[in-house]
Amino acid sequence: MHNIVTTLVSAICGAMIAVAAVIVMTNAGVMPVNETQLHGYLVTHPQILAEMNDAAQRAEDARSATAHAATIKKVGLDAFFDPRIAFVTGPVNAPNTMVEFYDYDCPYCRASLPAVKAAYEKHKNDTRFAFIEFPLDIHGPGAQLAAKASLAARAQPEKFLAFHYLMMGETEQMTEDMVMADARKAGLDIKKLQADMDSPEVAKILTDSRAFGHKVALEGTPTFIINGVMYPQAMDDDAIAAAFKKS
Repeated sequence: MHNIVTTLVSAICGAMIAVAAVIVMTNAGVMPVNETQLHGYLVTHPQILAEMNDAAQRAEDARSATAHAATIKKVGLDAFFDPRIAFVTGPVNAPNTMVEFYDYDCPYCRASLPAVKAAYEKHKNDTRFAFIEFPLDIHGPGAQLAAKASLAARAQPEKFLAFHYLMMGETEQMTEDMVMADARKAGLDIKKLQADMDSPEVAKILTDSRAFGHKVALEGTPTFIINGVMYPQAMDDDAIAAAFKKS
């Protein structure tokens, strides 16, 4: 996930680690007496900063996981499977659930596509899936257009996943020509798709899905929720398999 907040947090954590290192070494009676000695000590004992950085990252991950769990509990997992927001497929009473918030111009969403397809094929009989549009403003009009086309394709549900996979499999920024070419490949009724894309209903669903993403404090795409646990990151086969086993 590409997020400027992550960069800022990393910078802040780095500064905090440096300060903590000074405090720890002072308390231990090994604090160098000047900047040159401090630099030399850290160079010869790099494990100190590495260990502190790992500890800080674990603490941040735990904090985020707690916050995400609280958010999901507050809104309820069923809210992510609201057909007014998500394209939902899979058994109603499935023992597993998997949600993805995505943006068709997001490189990390695209990188996760093979794992998502594999997970769907493996778990389509025991998992309830929800696909939710969350186009990011930084990706411009192409992402918005692709999201509208995806929402419109829900009116032709048997073609939705094929269309979704085709658009997510693109390697360039989305354009209208690309969207329509993928729609034809997926076998969609193009006239109906275009009419539905311009409908007030599609515009409202897109607004509502973005609002819902903000409500659950989404930081970016892709964001997965597997069996009630949020994973705000790209996922590969191993990560998704681990998530299913963990839950």
